Amino acid sequence: MSPYESAYGFSRALRVGDTIYVAGTAPVPESGENLAEEAYDQMLRCGRIAQDAIESLGGSMADVVRTRTFIVDVGDADDIGRAHKELFGGSEPAATMVVISALLDPRWRVEIEVDAVIG
Repeated sequence: MSPYESAYGFSRALRVGDTIYVAGTAPVPESGENLAEEAYDQMLRCGRIAQDAIESLGGSMADVVRTRTFIVDVGDADDIGRAHKELFGGSEPAATMVVISALLDPRWRVEIEVDAVIG
């Protein structure tokens, strides 16, 4: 669980009927681990967090229909896109990648939102 969930009052993911909405998911490392430095590795971490959330609500990565990816450096786009394909390529969701000026933690290079429809 991200420390921001309880501090800011939000859920990592919610299921409404057959749809799962995963909130903005940053590459927050597991307790005791270091934050990955490379954009590719950060994207994989974001995907694993999202996957855990989706699976905890009865879905799978094959159910993902849409992703929104926020990046802070356009130079990271190819590495993040490669990780996105590795994570979600089986479902080939509708996807958006947006370059923004900053994320909550200045060390983060990427954050994602994911929607899944079960069935």
